[in-house]
Amino acid sequence: MPVPAPPAALDDSPGARRREQRGWYFYDWANSAFYTTVISVFLGPYLIPVAKTAACAKDFANVASATCVDTFDQLAAANPGLGYVDVLGADIRPAAYFGLITTVAVFLQILFLPIVGALADHTGRKREMLGGFAYVGALATMGLFFVEGDRYLLGGVLFVLANLAYGSSVVVYDSFLPQISTSAERDGVSSRGWAVGYLGGGLLLTLNLVLFLQHDSLGLTEGMAVRICMMSAGLWWATFTIIPLLRLRNRPVPAHESTALRSVGGSFRQLGRTLSELRRYPLTLLFLVAYLVYNDGVQTVIGNSAAFASEALKLDQTVQITAILMVQFVAFFGALLLGWLARGFGTKRTVLASLVVWTAIVSMAMFVAEGQALQFYLMAFAIAIVLGGTQALSRSLFSQVIPKGREAEYFSLLQISDKGSAFIGSLTITITLQFTNSYRTAILSMIIFFVIGFVLLAMTNLPKAIRAAGNEVPERV
Repeated sequence: MPVPAPPAALDDSPGARRREQRGWYFYDWANSAFYTTVISVFLGPYLIPVAKTAACAKDFANVASATCVDTFDQLAAANPGLGYVDVLGADIRPAAYFGLITTVAVFLQILFLPIVGALADHTGRKREMLGGFAYVGALATMGLFFVEGDRYLLGGVLFVLANLAYGSSVVVYDSFLPQISTSAERDGVSSRGWAVGYLGGGLLLTLNLVLFLQHDSLGLTEGMAVRICMMSAGLWWATFTIIPLLRLRNRPVPAHESTALRSVGGSFRQLGRTLSELRRYPLTLLFLVAYLVYNDGVQTVIGNSAAFASEALKLDQTVQITAILMVQFVAFFGALLLGWLARGFGTKRTVLASLVVWTAIVSMAMFVAEGQALQFYLMAFAIAIVLGGTQALSRSLFSQVIPKGREAEYFSLLQISDKGSAFIGSLTITITLQFTNSYRTAILSMIIFFVIGFVLLAMTNLPKAIRAAGNEVPERV
């Protein structure tokens, strides 16, 4: 029986790596539009009134729809037992609906993303999988244009699908990082990718801000303007995904792996082996747990920032959008700044310092006065400085402590708690809102995630973890 020829080696010269890196950056540019326009700005504040409209039709049919939505909190408080929407037989407060669907979306990621990672590593079809998930997510995002009136369930289903596809695509995207950069390049490449993403998301948000603010002069209702903005995120995502698909290259995998693990069943078996194998890398596991904890806090704060501004601070959507827009452009410089600090002080110390800043920001949420836009802008500015750097440097650190050839499998575990809000954090928000109906208390509850994450990361011996994974320890870590 003939022995299969070994796979041809890819060109791994500095020039070839730079070409792939530049293409890789553009997927962050493409998908950040979904995170910025849909999750961070428009969907939560838009979907909550849609759910309130449905609750009004069910429980307060004698009140005019517009009046009911505007006075919904008072009507619900005066009528205990009323003012809920039905979600698969459960009574859910409209204010908690966005948190609920976010929780469902991330729970599905927990189940699905490790399978995506195993398939990506062991079929060698990363580029095709990246494109497939990206376009499913983009189409679902474009479908949000049809969410109006009382179609809160349609909005929930489309968001869950888009968020799941988004997370799946980012698992594959992140797994390219150790393949297109050396260990010495890793912090810089990861930080530049995150920074480019902020620019892309910020540019589209700028265009959407113009549309939203000028909707009257354009003959559009506010709701129609929001729906167009959300649809534009899907179009942006689909269009710019073409660039990384042209630049990134699949890596060959051993023949027995590419065939034996091509099925989903085989990927489930590989997932079991990966989880079992983590016991051989206890420090990698400790870092992963630390990241999952503090990134729960980061993602949940960001995912609920617009709803916090509207529900707790009573700020209009113009303030929310301009604050998020400011975050996008300041975060570009923040990601590069923390990358620069990591070169001088070490990556771990820089991330730990950023968690101290996050803790201070969350604590200040209790003291921001209702209607005070300036105070909200100051909070947003502080978030922007640490936001991108915290995540980019964490991604870079994680890429150092995982074994070669298993990148997507391990990054799938990381992505479970990455962009789009995390399961435990969003569940904490949902439960807190359900019992207190207070966004201030809900946001304050995130402080525990930053404190625990700080302690766990401080306990992680990263040089030892890197050596245990069989990788070279960078000069500073």
